[in-house]
Amino acid sequence: MKTRHGLAAAAALALLAGCSSTGPAETAVGPAEPVDVTSMVRLSATGETDPGQAVTVSAEQGGLLTDVTVIGADGRLLPGELTADQRSWRSTGPLMAGSKYRVLVLADDGKGGRGGTTRQFTTAAATHLLTAELGPDSSGSGIYGVGQPLTVKLSEAVEDPAARQEVERGLTVVSEPAVTGAWYWVDSRNLHFRPKEYWPANATVSLAFDRQGRHIAGDLYGGETATRTLRTGDRVEVTVDAGSHYLTYKRNGVEERSIPVTTGKPGFSTRNGVKVVLGQEAQVRMNGESIGIREGSSEAYDLQVKWATRVTWSGEYVHAAPWSVGSQGRENVSHGCTGMSTDNAKWFFDQTRIGDVVQVVNSRGDQMEPFGNGFGDWNVPWDQYVQHSALGKPVSTAAPATTQIAGAAPKIG
Repeated sequence: MKTRHGLAAAAALALLAGCSSTGPAETAVGPAEPVDVTSMVRLSATGETDPGQAVTVSAEQGGLLTDVTVIGADGRLLPGELTADQRSWRSTGPLMAGSKYRVLVLADDGKGGRGGTTRQFTTAAATHLLTAELGPDSSGSGIYGVGQPLTVKLSEAVEDPAARQEVERGLTVVSEPAVTGAWYWVDSRNLHFRPKEYWPANATVSLAFDRQGRHIAGDLYGGETATRTLRTGDRVEVTVDAGSHYLTYKRNGVEERSIPVTTGKPGFSTRNGVKVVLGQEAQVRMNGESIGIREGSSEAYDLQVKWATRVTWSGEYVHAAPWSVGSQGRENVSHGCTGMSTDNAKWFFDQTRIGDVVQVVNSRGDQMEPFGNGFGDWNVPWDQYVQHSALGKPVSTAAPATTQIAGAAPKIG
């Protein structure tokens, strides 16, 4: 089956071959006489055309345009309008930069003759390009927890609402199994994508930004296409109850372990809310000065900590705390981290990966920030999350139906 664009192109080519039986040149006596209309058709695009300028096709020598079809190298039609007097046609949609176009024109010479002609033009390459860095990056194993948001960092700030919509149209997320998700503009250069619920366990997720050559805003055009593929692992959900002083570890809905812990004491209470594992270090130095504690004060510390699983950029971890074993399961004595015995911390470290979900409840601390201190996306209500999409709607991650077939779009050049 041909696509709509492929059918349109095929139809235009058929008309050029004289297969049409209707049009201004038709008479009661019979079909119009075939004539060469090449000299009467003028195309404004010459040489390397500025992609920011409209393209016009005009009829000279008293002729009329009966149909104009402009097709890009990607098989897409360039929108345009024919004037009421049929003397000219003007493009109404943006051109792609650095691309070839084919122009198919049907014309009437005004004397009972009719014919068709084809032209080609090329647009100049853009010098101001928008590219995208897709995340999570590929430095890890490629398998992530079900809470991992997808991220896009743009090379340029995009402020204009219409331009943001164009960027979103170029972003595609496909997963198996499919889910419903949404984009969130964190700021003018950063977007996040999350499903309505957590990702399915053991899913394949692909992210792409494809707006190459397409107009974004002003002199800004889409740059090189970027793609990223990852997988999710088991559905790991960790709950840290600061009130009961226990951590519950669930895998695929089944509780695997309940661990006595200590969380932040008064003045250093652990943040409530859903966090996402950001990274893991077998050993890390923790210094009180990094969170504003003055050296030499009663709260000062400088420790080498084992089996540390990070959940905020500001320094909140789940880690081994052998110095507080007597308080674990009883009271909160840490400076904001979740501490447990060395054996339990090693087990937790081994069973956890980047993207797993860690939720803190019943703490006296503040709520986890949605952005800027890790991935707090899951603390934003779904309806509010969708509202921060430039297109203002959720999207399905189902793979698009494939209708294009080889040869359906005309070859250009």
